[in-house]
Amino acid sequence: MSVRYADDRYPGGDLSAGIESYHAFSFGEFYDPDNLRFGAVIACNEERLAPGAGFGEHPHSHTEIVTWVVEGELTHRDSAGNATLVRPGDVQRLSAGGGVRHVERNDSGQPLVFVQMWLAPLTPGGAPRYEIVHGIADSTPYALPEAGAMLHVRRLHGGERAAVPDAAYAYLHVARGLVVLAGVELGPGDSARITDSASLELTADEPSEVLIWELGPNDRP
Repeated sequence: MSVRYADDRYPGGDLSAGIESYHAFSFGEFYDPDNLRFGAVIACNEERLAPGAGFGEHPHSHTEIVTWVVEGELTHRDSAGNATLVRPGDVQRLSAGGGVRHVERNDSGQPLVFVQMWLAPLTPGGAPRYEIVHGIADSTPYALPEAGAMLHVRRLHGGERAAVPDAAYAYLHVARGLVVLAGVELGPGDSARITDSASLELTADEPSEVLIWELGPNDRP
């Protein structure tokens, strides 16, 4: 198990434009050949947008993009005609396929915090696809077969335990709260990369929200 703490992430964004970003993997100008991906996961970005701030229309291709809102409300529009609001508890997935453009903004009057995770598809290309699941229930897995992956969202009360899926690779990100995994304390923005996970449990020290990717053996770390 390799633990990466929030303070180890690459800072990015544009503070003058109300955008604050933190990257867990090599991203943009931050390049580390030893930190390009883990399994299918190639990016895990925490984005903080001030009211009225956002990312103008920009392209993506050959990427599975999954977004989880921690606080606030995200406005999404894309070139395939999708226009939605993403709120806490919603899972949003954009399969970029051969190419798609989208806009992400905070059009509300409150700060917005979201985690966006990019995964490499098993087969690149194809038509773009979009899906949003509103209010996904705790411990309900969200399948992403295009990347051979499964997302587990756990909302835990203080003292509650949760199993880490047994998998070739598992990627865990703490969205909020404080948990203990294999004796290691993890807080907001901290993550763990686990190879050949088996019989692992995490315990919440306080109300917590944790995102866990169960990743298949066909992906390389």
